[in-house]
Amino acid sequence: MNKSIVKIEGLSHRYTRDWAIRDINFEINQTGVVGLLGSNGAGKSTTMNIMCGVLNPTQGKVYINGIDMQEDAVGAKKLIGFLPQTAPLHLDLTVDEYLVYCSHLRLIPEKEISAALEEAKDRCGISHFSNRLIRNLSGGYRQRVGIAQAIIHRPRLVVLDEPTNGLDPNQITEVRKLIKEIAQERSVIFSSHILSEIQATCRDIKMIENGRMVFEDTIEAFNNYIEPNSMLVALNNPPALEVLQAIPGIISVEQDHGKYIRLSFSNPEGISEKVIAMSSENGWLLTEITLEKSSLDAIFAQLSNKSKV
Repeated sequence: MNKSIVKIEGLSHRYTRDWAIRDINFEINQTGVVGLLGSNGAGKSTTMNIMCGVLNPTQGKVYINGIDMQEDAVGAKKLIGFLPQTAPLHLDLTVDEYLVYCSHLRLIPEKEISAALEEAKDRCGISHFSNRLIRNLSGGYRQRVGIAQAIIHRPRLVVLDEPTNGLDPNQITEVRKLIKEIAQERSVIFSSHILSEIQATCRDIKMIENGRMVFEDTIEAFNNYIEPNSMLVALNNPPALEVLQAIPGIISVEQDHGKYIRLSFSNPEGISEKVIAMSSENGWLLTEITLEKSSLDAIFAQLSNKSKV
């Protein structure tokens, strides 16, 4: 039987009286990027800290390549690379000095450190900064150094907690590309509270909200789950908003800007056709109609409520 790269069973943790996470279960058994999505405070960092052996769970088990984290923490951690939300960088060291230090922490044999160092720097695009103090690097390159320390020992699993936080758009694009390249050879767990980051980077998605797993499937399945709940229409001869409000299925109407009006509805089925037909019958001169997806907050709320049923 093939061993899962990571398997989590019944994971629960509480810091005081309240549970931070409750009964988290999932398994990853192939390479690629898996997104861990959830709003701030949902329990993502707690889950990752336990998975990486930083925190002992109140209940549950973590297995890395079949190794029980609680029974053989060192053996399990040898297979994990971890970049927490705040990268553990030593700013007064050069890039080389820091990565050699990390190599010793990762128990890489002395004779293998040089090759591991060059491989990690090359993969992360930081070889030309080998002798640069980390404090003199930009935010994007500091994050690359953080990722380099997470892969220098060639782990099977790399866990990245909000790795694009605080970066500018160009840096975000570069880090996304780097993460995808790393994931060609290993499993990567990518945590974020920003849906667009997960959609742009990940193959599969696991969503935690209020400490519980509320969704687990492919990005494609998640995108299909997000049904439209409003439409933006452009009318050159619009009726009074009250007339639009009276259309069966429309639950609210608001003027957006210029000739645009936003119509919210409870059920998307057939609603566009209904608006088009009424515009034609009444001479509203419809020129544009665009369905809008649910907001992420609404999706979180919908999935959280579904998980409680």
